[in-house]
Amino acid sequence: MYNISCRKRVFGMDGSNVLASIRENIENHVGDKVTLKANGGRRKVFINKGIIEKAYPSIFVIRLENDTQRKVTYSYSDVLTKTVQLVFSV
Repeated sequence: MYNISCRKRVFGMDGSNVLASIRENIENHVGDKVTLKANGGRRKVFINKGIIEKAYPSIFVIRLENDTQRKVTYSYSDVLTKTVQLVFSV
């Protein structure tokens, strides 16, 4: 398993390199299974499994693997701020 939030590189203070590396990392895993941990606010944490379906310049789409075949979208800054954490399956 690979956890995006555990990156150990040093980037500039502006954060642009961080977002670019997060976007590149997610683009490389399109079609892969992922475990998603999302902060829903007010002490609510949602844990779901899904597949990264598409990656766009500002957002990415995950198709959840549950009864309703729901799709959710998140921005790369959500990963940076740890509002969303992704764990890739090997």
